[in-house]
Formats: sequence, C-alpha cells, structure tokens
Amino acid sequence: MNPVKLIADSSCDIGPELAKRYDIDFVHIHVRLNGNEYLDGVNITHTEIYENYEKNHTLPSTAAMNIDEYADVFRPYIEQGFDIVHVSLGSGLSSTCNNARLAGELFDPGRVYVIDSKSLSTGSGHIVCECGERVLKGMSAKEIYDEVTPITDRVSASFILDDLEYLHAGGRCSGLAQFGASLMNIKPCILVRNDLFGSMTVGKKYLGSYKRSALKYVENMIEGRDDIVLDRCFITHSGSDPDVLEAMRVRALELQPFKEIHITQASATICSHCGPNTTGILFIQK
Repeated sequence: MNPVKLIADSSCDIGPELAKRYDIDFVHIHVRLNGNEYLDGVNITHTEIYENYEKNHTLPSTAAMNIDEYADVFRPYIEQGFDIVHVSLGSGLSSTCNNARLAGELFDPGRVYVIDSKSLSTGSGHIVCECGERVLKGMSAKEIYDEVTPITDRVSASFILDDLEYLHAGGRCSGLAQFGASLMNIKPCILVRNDLFGSMTVGKKYLGSYKRSALKYVENMIEGRDDIVLDRCFITHSGSDPDVLEAMRVRALELQPFKEIHITQASATICSHCGPNTTGILFIQK
C-alpha cells in the first residue's frame, strides 16, 4: 500500500497549526486585482483586498486553478510513490473540483482521489481534517475517500455578516436589500447548502450590534443539540474584532463541550466575497 499525501484547495482556511499537524500541501486559487494576478495564501491577504476596496471601490475576481496546475502539484508526490487525497472547494461554487478530477485522470487509476467538500472555508476544512486523521492512522487513499466522502453531507457551515456591502459590490444582492439591512441594522446569516454542493442561501436575520448578533447566532446554531460531533469546531472570520471572536469561543464552550475550537482567518478568496466582520461557527453533525 502506498503512503498518502493530503492536498487541499487554499480556501479551506484551517490555519497553520492544523496544516502542520496533517502535513497538508495546498493548491492556491488565483486572485485578480487591478490587473495583477496573485495566489491566495501566497502573496495577497484580506487586508490588501479591504484597503483596495476602500480606495478604489473595486473587488478582485477569483479563478480556479486549471488542470495543468493541479497536475503540477500532484505529479511530484506521485513520482515519490504517494497516492493522493485532494479536498476541493464545493463544486457548486467553483470548477476547482472538476479540474482536480480531470488532473487526477492524467495519472494511473487509483493514484488520485478527489473529494468534493460540498462546502467552503472551514466547512471544507473539516473534511480536510477528517482525511488528515485517517492519514495519520495509516489508511489507504481509497479507504479515506470511501470513509470521508459521506461526511460531506453532515458538515454544518454558516456565517453571519456585519453588512451586505461586499455582497452588493460583487453583484450578489440588490442595492435596496443592502440599504434596508443597513438602515435596520440587520445581520443576515448565510447557510452553506451541502445538497447544493456549496451554494448558499439566506438564513435567520439578526438585529442589533455585531457582538450581540454573533452570540445569538452561536446560540441558535448549537444550543441544546445532541447531534453535534464534538471532536472539533471552527470559528472562522474575515477579519473580526478579537473580543467578539473570544466571546463566541467562550459561549460555544458553554453550550457544547468541544474538544478543540480553532479560530481561523478566512482566506483572501473567501474575504473578497464577504468583506470584513463575517464570522461563522462550523461543525460536523452526527
């Protein structure tokens, strides 16, 4: 049996601690801004995106890695004798999954297994970690693929937004909706739909300050539930107040005895679509 190398799209947002724990390599999504092209997680940050928006009122575009780019990442590990498990951004959001699968077909059958996370950010990150745990146990690439793929239907990924400005600027909500939300101090929750392979819908809407809304959101998502896998929870943000993040962490532990809570920074890819002060609590359901 060949050893397994775990690879993921850069938008999985798991942070350096877990990337090191599971020895993950990344394929970096393209970010195009002001005529220049960058690689997510390499040479552009969320801060630069926000500064550019404040100055120029323009947002970057993002682009999937092409088949050759995936193959270039896979090939050295294949040549070293590894089989590969790759976790992609949800196929309902990007062509990354399809491109990764097509790249895998350039190699002998059974050498590359691509898992469609059906999610984004640390919704995908949970799937990466589930694969990582099984790599550490010495499971084969096919065994990991077979065990983890069904878990993609049980990831709960959602976020609460401070405002709709970036969604409006990116053409994802109307000016009237943005104006109404701002006027009424509404903080909408966005739900990631596994059944739609990562596409998103609007959930509950919260009123009041961002901290108050964020804590109420945490309560609504996890309070009183007995169907949550408690091994790991992510609180992922696009550049939020550390006090709010810590309050969310404390409240989450009051409501559920998670073994680990990881507070992670969202990638430039994610931040370019949602803007600052977007925060989510993400977990796996039983």
